[in-house]
Amino acid sequence: MFSLTDLRVPIIAAPMAGGASTPELVRSVSAEGGLGFLAAGYKTPDALAWQITDAQRSPRRPFGVNVFVPAPPLTDRTGVEAYRQELEATARDHGVGLPPTRDADDDGFSGKVALLIEQQVPVVSFTFGLPPAEAVDGLHAVDSCVIATVTSVREAVLAAERGVDVLCVQGPEAGGHRATFTTAEEPGTTPLPDLISAILELSKLPLIAAGGIRSGAGIAALLAAGAHAVQLGTAFLRTEESGAHQAHKDALVNPNFDRTVVTRAFSGRPARGLRNAFIAEHDTTAPRAYPQVHHLTSGLRADAGRRGDPDGLALWAGTGFRAARDEPASVVLARLWQDTSRAE
Repeated sequence: MFSLTDLRVPIIAAPMAGGASTPELVRSVSAEGGLGFLAAGYKTPDALAWQITDAQRSPRRPFGVNVFVPAPPLTDRTGVEAYRQELEATARDHGVGLPPTRDADDDGFSGKVALLIEQQVPVVSFTFGLPPAEAVDGLHAVDSCVIATVTSVREAVLAAERGVDVLCVQGPEAGGHRATFTTAEEPGTTPLPDLISAILELSKLPLIAAGGIRSGAGIAALLAAGAHAVQLGTAFLRTEESGAHQAHKDALVNPNFDRTVVTRAFSGRPARGLRNAFIAEHDTTAPRAYPQVHHLTSGLRADAGRRGDPDGLALWAGTGFRAARDEPASVVLARLWQDTSRAE
């Protein structure tokens, strides 16, 4: 089974759903000695299978796949339908149709887990909750390392009881979706080093530190605090291999976008991104309904992407977004590790 100690460089490229985490990015990071991750969220099992095959073009290089744990069915549509009415004028202006509301979170979870077992993917992580025990057992049967993403001590304890192998500890400065186990839960504010320390007191599982990491000094401090590896997403968003929209990449260095906020406006789940016009208009009215809000805004976001309009996109980014650079992922990884070595 894969172990974090197998990595020559204990830096992981975070799985970024929505297109940023391409097979090219995975191969580049893994080839440089780190660990690249595909994001299974919002993909069909068939699309995921193609990406896994592409990522496997680098023989003997480990890589991972991240899977979203489905949310329970929606029991009250009131908030979602009110939000739909709010968005209708914008949708009409851009010729976008708003899709019907889905009560169930049908993301092909079972099919994806079965695919990962069949393909014997070396590392599989889960976000937004814990996988069923049978999924953990099935992955262990083919020697896959199972990682649970946690945001609190309580979640870490539950994950350890489920039998996972590694905990990915996400702090409050992380970009993109917070990995809380429930949609309604407010994300915690405990600083990442303190959260790492508190979890280490209760669990002997290896830890990955994630959230707002932007420098070698920060990486060195987290490794010294007990993390076995660190996970960075925003640092790789502007790389040549990233599949993020160009408007998203450009916004990371645009002085008009000068801060990040946590919002539910795009998906119904708390997520950190650059504050833009869409967030300013809709942040206070978005309901706590994931993935229903995600699907409701998907057409609007796709349209903004086609038009290159950053004010209509979900510009997910951690608090260290200004450190992201436009260069190959291998160069980003090598520089971070060199800076880490100097800081130790």
